[in-house]
Amino acid sequence: MRNNGIILILLTIFSGIIFIGRLYYLQIVDDSFRSNPLNNAAITTKYDYPKRGHIYDRNDKLLVANQTSYDVMVIPNEVKTLDTLEFCKILSIDKKYFITKINKAIKYSPRLPSIFLEQLSKSDYAILQEKMFRYKGFYIQKRMLREYPFNSAANVVGYISQVNEEKAKNNPYYQQGELIGTQGVEKQYENILRGVKGVKFFKRNIHNKIIGSYKNGELDTLAVVGKDLQLTLDIELQQYGEWLLNNKRGGVVAIEPATGEILALITAPSYNPNLMVGRDRSKNFNKFYLDKINKPLFDRSLQAQYSPGSTFKMVNGLIALQEGVITTQTTTRCFGGYKYGAGKNDFMGCHCHTGGRPLKLTEAIYKSCNSYFSNSYRKTIEKYATTAEGMDHWSNSVKKFGLGNYLGYDLPVGQKGLIPNAAYYNRVYPKDRWRVTYTISNAIGQGEVLTTPIQLANMTSAVANRGFYITPHIVKKIDNNPITEPKYTIPKDTDIEPAYFELVVDGMQKVFEQKGGTAYYSQVKGIEMCGKTGTVENFIRVNGIKTALADHSIFIAFAPKDDPKIAVAVFIENGGFGSTIAAPVASLMIEKYLNETIQNKWREQNIHDINLYEKEYDNQLELIQTIPNEIK
Repeated sequence: MRNNGIILILLTIFSGIIFIGRLYYLQIVDDSFRSNPLNNAAITTKYDYPKRGHIYDRNDKLLVANQTSYDVMVIPNEVKTLDTLEFCKILSIDKKYFITKINKAIKYSPRLPSIFLEQLSKSDYAILQEKMFRYKGFYIQKRMLREYPFNSAANVVGYISQVNEEKAKNNPYYQQGELIGTQGVEKQYENILRGVKGVKFFKRNIHNKIIGSYKNGELDTLAVVGKDLQLTLDIELQQYGEWLLNNKRGGVVAIEPATGEILALITAPSYNPNLMVGRDRSKNFNKFYLDKINKPLFDRSLQAQYSPGSTFKMVNGLIALQEGVITTQTTTRCFGGYKYGAGKNDFMGCHCHTGGRPLKLTEAIYKSCNSYFSNSYRKTIEKYATTAEGMDHWSNSVKKFGLGNYLGYDLPVGQKGLIPNAAYYNRVYPKDRWRVTYTISNAIGQGEVLTTPIQLANMTSAVANRGFYITPHIVKKIDNNPITEPKYTIPKDTDIEPAYFELVVDGMQKVFEQKGGTAYYSQVKGIEMCGKTGTVENFIRVNGIKTALADHSIFIAFAPKDDPKIAVAVFIENGGFGSTIAAPVASLMIEKYLNETIQNKWREQNIHDINLYEKEYDNQLELIQTIPNEIK
């Protein structure tokens, strides 16, 4: 007991020494708390908000500009008796709104300014400005809002919104009610675009009146205008792609292969970015957010994960060549599909229509033969001592094309997709009890493999470059200075011999130019295009029954064949065969970018006019609505 008492006394003395030492440090050594004017109730601050930086496209077309806005601010402690009805009438608000906002401001801080009413119209501002002397405690704060000269690329540029209480607590730069980038480039490059707000400190007397500047303005700072951004985006190509995807759901990504610069980043359906500005921003945001069917706030080009279908066959072919399990002379016979097991359903159908005639890799690409690539995939896995070892080698090789992981581009949203490995299948099946035939659908991009449109466009760039890619990115210059980060300038190698790509590229060219090629009718005279169609099965369960919906239409392409300038990936949800909608969209995008004009106006108009809501989406909605809530 005596020992316990001694320990307690020692702990008390030790705690006292620490406490006294801390007080000494705060009061004698460190005077930052006392010298900070923000901690002094007799000091008030006023901020000068800078203009945000402008945003331009790659051709110096203005995408995002500034417009002046006026907010009514309130400092609750300074509010005096006023004619509430007159005040509410001027601002077109009711008394309930007035009371709610005053109470909210008091809760935030009785002595700090809060936004009472944001974004006055110019006419309201003119009327109120003349009468502000009557309303003590209220003043008008000028701010800069955004405006969008092009009603396009909302998913790219993003928008700005007010800082809420939680954000203000977590980031001392901001006060509640200030504006901050919330999506897209506005969010990703917020620190660069916002500039630095200026601040002025003023002294108050015992009656809470401002009596002059604090310390003669020694601590005041001037606002610093935000820096301009030039994007890699081609706004005309972006608008054209959005026009083509009218009444469709999907994503389109176009990249310049040599640089990794994103030329177009299209998601459909989308929205007019100007709807996220002004007093109706919150109402419009809620409308978009609650639309769980069309999901206009969901960026399908970056976030939607789809099976890549037959567009994935080139990767499997290249890996098989690199592994040495096939050569340029290897042939496979296809009798309407690939038999991979003893069961009657262990058969993967094919539409290459070769009738059992031997075909090599190039023909297998342009005719999209399932048998050839299933056989190549199987040989790749079975080359190793165990299926697990072979699967891991295959998985690592695929990931070097930028698949199965977040690419690291400079946009705030994205998905990793999925490239399975041995560990994945060990979780699905009993360990070491699965074989390559369990995963055979990976051979044609319809197994467990998932990709996003931007990943598939990047993969296409790697093929176009004959073996490397540069991380896709959306910003080209900051304040007229080119991006020099190694992340966006140093090539990433696929570790596939460049010579193997030529064989694959020849096959992709024949997809357009060879009679029987799956995109033969989407070719453009005078442009050497290389591409690959993909058609992905799509199912949902209705009352426990697996029900087929229309296939997804997918296509990848690049052009010209030599020294490529553009690589494109197109996903059209429920668009049918890859050759039906996705292939024409890709070839039209390429033609528009390279030639600036379109030869076949009929095809262009026809693709624009296809309405998948009438053909597919409305029927799907009716089907989904038949599913009981407990199953949903």
